[in-house]
This record gives sequence, C-alpha cells and structure tokens, in this order.
Amino acid sequence: MGQAAIIDGKGFAEGLRARVADCAAAFTHKAGRKAGLAVVLVGEDPASQVYVRSKGKQTVACGMASFEHTLPADADEAQLLGVVDRLNRDPAVDGILVQLPLPAHMDEQKVIAAINPDKDVDGFHVVNVGRLATGLPGFVPCTPLGCIMLLQHTLGSLAGLNAVVIGRSNIVGKPMAQLLLAQSCTVTIAHSRTRDLSEVVRRADIVVAAVGRPDMVKADWLKPGATVIDVGINRVPGAEAGKTRLVGDVDFASASTVAGAITPVPGGVGPMTIAVLLRNTIVAAHRNAGLAFDESAL
Repeated sequence: MGQAAIIDGKGFAEGLRARVADCAAAFTHKAGRKAGLAVVLVGEDPASQVYVRSKGKQTVACGMASFEHTLPADADEAQLLGVVDRLNRDPAVDGILVQLPLPAHMDEQKVIAAINPDKDVDGFHVVNVGRLATGLPGFVPCTPLGCIMLLQHTLGSLAGLNAVVIGRSNIVGKPMAQLLLAQSCTVTIAHSRTRDLSEVVRRADIVVAAVGRPDMVKADWLKPGATVIDVGINRVPGAEAGKTRLVGDVDFASASTVAGAITPVPGGVGPMTIAVLLRNTIVAAHRNAGLAFDESAL
C-alpha cells in the first residue's frame, strides 16, 4: 500500500471561516447589526480559558460580535442560570455557548436545558438532539458536523458506505452516527463493550475514532483504502523529558500506510470545531432575524 492522502482540516477550516465572514458581512448589511456569539466560562481552567480566548478572537475576525461572561469557580448554579436567562432574552445574542466542563457542584444537563434551543449553537440541548434524530432543522454539535464536512469534501457522496463510529458520547459518537445515517451510510456504533472490535472496524469504508485512547486503532484494524477521521486529542509523553505531544486515537504512522485518506492530529478535526461553531452562529443569526439564507453555502 502507498501513503494515505492527508485530509487537511486546517485548510478546510480556513475556507469555512472565510465563507462565514462573507455571510456575516451580508447579515450585518441586511439586519443592521452584527451576528452575536456569547461564551460563558465558569472558573479558571487553563484549557477552557484558551478555548474561550480563541473563540472570541475568531468570532471578531469573522465580523461577528463576541460577548464573554466569566464567573468564578465558586459561583452558584443560580448565578449561571441567571446569565443564561439574560442571554436568551438579549436580541443582540444569536448563539450561546457555556464552556464545559462545569464545576462539580453544577448540573451540566440543567444548564444546557436552560439555553434557548434556537441559540444553542453547540447543539447539546435535548430539543436539538431530537431534531437531529428526526431529520428536522436544528443545531448539530460542532465536532461531528465538522467531521461530516471533511468526509463529504474527501469522498463526495457517502451513500451506501459502511461507517463505524468508535465511541458513543453525546458530544461526538451519537450525533456522528446520526449524521452518517442521514447521508445514507450503513452505520455501526462501536464502544468499549463491542466484541471483536478490530473485526468490526475492519469492515468499514469510513472509520470515525472518538474514544480518547492514544493510538488505539492500528493499521491491521483497517480495510485497505478506508477513510479515517481521528477525533482523539490525547497528550502523551514527548521525546524530551517533561514534554508532551498530541496524538489521536489512531496510530497515524501505521494507519496511514493502509488507509486511503486520514486526518492528522493535530491539524485535522481540531480546527474544524471552532469554524463550525462560527458557521452555526451565522445560521442562528439568520433564523433569529427571520432572514432567508442558503445554509448549503457554508
């Protein structure tokens, strides 16, 4: 076998952000205001702070308004719900994102349920989950939607292909399976209890790995020519003492000698997540303003 084609998520994300920026400029012209994304951060988790800063910068770079609300780690749940309620009622805010994870004393499901589903650009609200499952317009979690965009860009039509999703989380695995099903794939959700996991994966034309186990999927798990989407982001010890490096759930070095196309880590799925968040926000802005919009343009 030769080397797999590298699926350039970073490049695709740049193109998507450019399209969002064009749509955002047109929205501002038509609506007389900028589309707005509000991000709420509770506590001082360093990784979450980095994500929030990046989201804010990219929102502004796309010509949208960024609203950041920070609460201390010891804030009570009622305070957070109060912030969400104000954002629900604020006409300048089209999308609301509460950065997860929340402190242990807060009920994540309760907080997500408090967000207006039409402003839930993360796609986690049970109403949007139901809309996805039944094929109705809603908002889809950003990472799996980014994965489906990369797959369609790489393969064109996905109809009739066998797809295996490794992982059953509400954030990636389950919505990923729904999206693949909507594209007429034959879908298997595999997980830690799946028997003969490698055999199940070996039947797949499309493999989406989202389990959080470094280098779990090996070359001999793959059908030759399969398209591999690696959602994993795992920190492992680097070559130098005290240093770490990022790896995915797929053993990239070996898998890339068997796969037909594969996403790298970093530079594959990761950049798509914020780009799709911005895409969801501009979609929400048009819907909230009652403006016609061709969502396929994104």
